[in-house]
Amino acid sequence: MRRRGAQPADDQAPACGPDGGPADSAPGGIFDEVRNMPGHLLRRFHQIAVGVFLKECADFDLTPVQFSILATLAQTSPLDQIRLSGFAALDRTTISVVVRRLESRGLVARNISARDRRSKMISITPRGLELMHEILPRVRQIQDILLAPLAPGERETFRALLQKAVEANNQNSRVPLRGQ
Repeated sequence: MRRRGAQPADDQAPACGPDGGPADSAPGGIFDEVRNMPGHLLRRFHQIAVGVFLKECADFDLTPVQFSILATLAQTSPLDQIRLSGFAALDRTTISVVVRRLESRGLVARNISARDRRSKMISITPRGLELMHEILPRVRQIQDILLAPLAPGERETFRALLQKAVEANNQNSRVPLRGQ
């Protein structure tokens, strides 16, 4: 048995195609099939969207996940961590880490719940709201950048079909969207 990470013997080297890519990268091969699967295309589009967001919003020092949490809190603040997790469709560990970072920047605040002293309510601060108003036009521009290759009618069709697929598959997510 080969150790993980060890190089294969020459006679066991992975087959490569003439271009150095996977052997089955010929048109119609497995590589093309996988590369054109919706899941793969969505993963790639997500990578592209994150890359564009980070580039276009670099001066705000905010990640897409942080933006999502601030946007959620701007709409429904205050929320406890469990409800924030459901509204943002993020796991509680991620919420905890991101909220801590946002809190350290003064963009959100955690306060003890008036109803349940064991619980902390998370709310967006005036500074967080100000940042949201500043970044939102840029985020709208990012959507235009991402959809620029599509004709105007295709953009709405793409968005509507993507929303339909997401809503129909929400319960298949590791962290389903809840509370909206």
